[in-house]
Amino acid sequence: MARSEEDTMADGATEQERRTGDADVVDVGARHRYEIRVDGETAGFAEYHRRGTSTISFTHTVVDDAHAGQGLAGRLARAALDDARAQGLAVLPYCPFVRGWIAKHPDYVDLVPEDRRAEFEL
Repeated sequence: MARSEEDTMADGATEQERRTGDADVVDVGARHRYEIRVDGETAGFAEYHRRGTSTISFTHTVVDDAHAGQGLAGRLARAALDDARAQGLAVLPYCPFVRGWIAKHPDYVDLVPEDRRAEFEL
């Protein structure tokens, strides 16, 4: 599944990254975000906060205007949520995009704790 490796970012910073199941999506833990990359460049990201060892809260998702309309935000959301599932994490979708994506894909609703779903209108 996910493996760790050390990569050099475009800005020269070296960080630990975890590859997800999507070849273009990486978990950049030092930046608390999943990044989607196109031709090696970051095209968008989904910020998160980890709460302990069992919960991840998604707070903000952005895709660069140059890549709008290419379905990258959806790929990013799916890869991040699939990675959360693989790690056994509960998901709190504070980000409106991630929350809306989950609502459109009912097979991901189970990631949100049942007692919190009403809070997110799921």
